[in-house]
Amino acid sequence: MAMEIDEAVIRVDNHAEIDEVEPIEISDDEARRVRLYENFYQVNAIDTALYAQHDVKRGLRDLNGKGVLTGLTNISEIVSSKMVDGKSVPCEGELYYRGYNVEDLIRRQPKDDNFGFERTAYLLLFGDLPEESSFREFCELLSFYRTLPTSFVRDIIMKAPSSDMMNTLARSVLTLYSYDEAAEDISVPNVLRQCIQLIALFPLLSVYGYQAYRHYHDGQSLFIHQPDPKLSTAENILRILRPDCQYTALEAKVLDIALMLHADHGGGNNSTFTTHVVTSSGTDTYSAIAAALGSLKGPKHGGANIKVVRMFEEIKREVKDWNDDGEITAYLQKLLSKEAFDKAGLIYGIGHAVYSISDPRAKIMARFVEGLSKEKGRTEEFQLYSNVERLAVKLITEKRKIYKGVSANVDFYSGFIYSMLDLPMELYTPIFAISRIAGWSAHRIEELVGGGKIIRPAYMAVQPHRSLEE
Repeated sequence: MAMEIDEAVIRVDNHAEIDEVEPIEISDDEARRVRLYENFYQVNAIDTALYAQHDVKRGLRDLNGKGVLTGLTNISEIVSSKMVDGKSVPCEGELYYRGYNVEDLIRRQPKDDNFGFERTAYLLLFGDLPEESSFREFCELLSFYRTLPTSFVRDIIMKAPSSDMMNTLARSVLTLYSYDEAAEDISVPNVLRQCIQLIALFPLLSVYGYQAYRHYHDGQSLFIHQPDPKLSTAENILRILRPDCQYTALEAKVLDIALMLHADHGGGNNSTFTTHVVTSSGTDTYSAIAAALGSLKGPKHGGANIKVVRMFEEIKREVKDWNDDGEITAYLQKLLSKEAFDKAGLIYGIGHAVYSISDPRAKIMARFVEGLSKEKGRTEEFQLYSNVERLAVKLITEKRKIYKGVSANVDFYSGFIYSMLDLPMELYTPIFAISRIAGWSAHRIEELVGGGKIIRPAYMAVQPHRSLEE
């Protein structure tokens, strides 16, 4: 009842004024809380016109959507435009890790080798691709650290299972602080050791957390498989998740590619910027990474592919002929008109804050999605995704004034990939975290080495001064 009242009182229409609600009978205690909320929105709202008046870059983006420059990094770079005759012109998207084009990194990956994520993590942490001996040592170190403290699964993960695996993951990371005798040591060698440990442990924390939840809440059989030290991160995820530990070579390859593509994405995405901000305060590694996890947990950041999957579940129900452009377009128009799905007016998975003509991660994923869909017998569904991508881009371009191009983003295909890999939806965002911990670690170290000053952006107060005198 309490939640219903809270939502009824503070529900707003276009952030303008409080909706009128039908009177309901409530207790005296609830009535007191309602009175506290009566002017809650008006007290906390900021007139949006003030942002333009004071030239405030809300969300650290200008009116054209271009990010405000707040830092420098050597770790990764997003390219979405190029200078032509002195003007910035949108171009095919590119993503670079330590100066290497991700497309090239994936292309040079041996077909029968599923350690692409490990090579990517090494590159992000140490600044260059590893020699074979160094890489072997790095993988051995990951395998050595891929063991949780004694009774950690029983005492920490299984005793308080959460329905949200990101909550479980963040709680587990914070608890690992208690098992580290040098938890507060923020010297670079110690932080590097902590980060490598977290890269190794994230798959275990995520999968075991999911299995504990399914066991206690859904009555599913509980099985805890130990990782195999000879296997890659992608292979071990599939091994410890599945009851029979079995997976195909293509499944491991596609998951490895997905982990490579999500490992980092510039310094300005929400969770990586959070890592920089929290690290700049001088706090410990576990607190900094837990903060990044809290950011990634948000549906506007890490949970976008779940929205795509759920949107397609409705498309598959509502569109009878998956190859009828007219029928698909009619449904997409309903999405944009706020008449379908969650009525948000969005076609999830289409468009990106930075990329315009193309998201390079989506283009790479699309190639592997087609092959996996054939192995899984889901080619018709892949064709539906392709049709929606083609028609949605065309429709949005026609219906909305876009300051830059629009294209499918990485979330458009990643959820479909995870569903074909039989990964539960509860693990979609943790899989993102399992990959992105490599980038967060690199950015934390970069901030420690080159930062020095605490990150403290300015806010302008617009509340008029008031007097207590009558």
